[in-house]
Amino acid sequence: MESGNHSKVTEFILLGLSTDPNLQLPLFHFFLIVYMTTITVNLLLIVAVRADHRLHHPMYLFLANLSFLDICYTSITVPKMLVGFLTRNKCISFAGCLFQVYSFLLLGETECFILAFMAYDRFIAICNPLRYSTIMKTEACIKMISTSWLIGCIISSVDILVLYQLNFCGPNTINHFFCEAPSVLELSCSDLYLTNVVKLVGGCILLLLPLSFILYSYIHIIRAVLRIRSRRHKAFSTCVSHLTIVILFYGSAIFIYMNPQHTGNFTDKMSSVFYTIITPMLNPIIYSMRNKDVQGALKNIGKLLTISK
Repeated sequence: MESGNHSKVTEFILLGLSTDPNLQLPLFHFFLIVYMTTITVNLLLIVAVRADHRLHHPMYLFLANLSFLDICYTSITVPKMLVGFLTRNKCISFAGCLFQVYSFLLLGETECFILAFMAYDRFIAICNPLRYSTIMKTEACIKMISTSWLIGCIISSVDILVLYQLNFCGPNTINHFFCEAPSVLELSCSDLYLTNVVKLVGGCILLLLPLSFILYSYIHIIRAVLRIRSRRHKAFSTCVSHLTIVILFYGSAIFIYMNPQHTGNFTDKMSSVFYTIITPMLNPIIYSMRNKDVQGALKNIGKLLTISK
C-alpha cells in the first residue's frame, strides 16, 4: 500500500500471552519465579568469573558475557509482561515499542554469534588441545566478543531503520507479550516486500550461518570425544546438553524470524517464550553450573558471604 495521509499510531496494545483472566495470576507467579531464577543464576556466574582467578580464561569470559546478555535479554521483555498480567493497562508507546524491538534484536543477534564463538572455543580445546593456548588467548577472546557486539549493533540498526520507515495507520493491537519484530510488521500498512527480503537475508546471516558453524564444530567435537577412553560418558553428555540447548534456541528463533506467515498464534508465542525466557535461565546451568571450577568459585563466594555476616 502506498503511503498517504494516514493517522499515525502513537501506541500499541499488547494482548499478552493469554487473554484468559483466570490465567493471569498463575502466569504472573510462574514467570516471576523464572525471571528471578534467571537473574540470580546469571549474576552468580558473572560474580564467580570476576572473583575467582581460576576462571579468568576465554571459556569463562564467553560464559560471563553470555550471562550478561541473558540478563539484559529477559529484562527487555519479562518486566513489561509481568505488569501486563496484573493490570488492565497493556499499552506501550510507539517509541517504547521500537526501543524494545531494537534492544531485543541487538541482544539476540549478538548472542547468536557469541554461541558460535563458544562452539569454536570448545572445538579448539577438544580437537586441538596443544594449540589452544596459542589460538585462544585473552586478546583473541575479547576480539570475538567485540565482533559479536559490533555485528549485532550494525544489523539491528539496519533492521530498526527499515521498520521506522514503515507506515502504521491502524490497527494497533499486537497479539504478543512484547514488541517482537514479526508481530509489529503484521500491523504495518506499507508494502512489506523489501522488508521481508531484508528479514530473510538477515535471518540467513544471523541464524543459519552461525547454526551451521556450531553444528560443524560439534560434529567434530563429538567425534573427538568418542575417541576418548576415560570420562567419555561425562564429556559426551556435556556436549549433547550444550548442543541440545543451542538447537532449541536457534530452532525456535528460526521458526519465528524465517516464517513468512507469522500470525502470533499460541505456537508462535510458545516459541518466543522458549528462546526469550526459558533458554536464558537454562544457559548458565547447562554450560557452567556442573563445572567443578565454577562450583568451587560459588562455594568460595558462599563462604565469604557467611563470614561477612
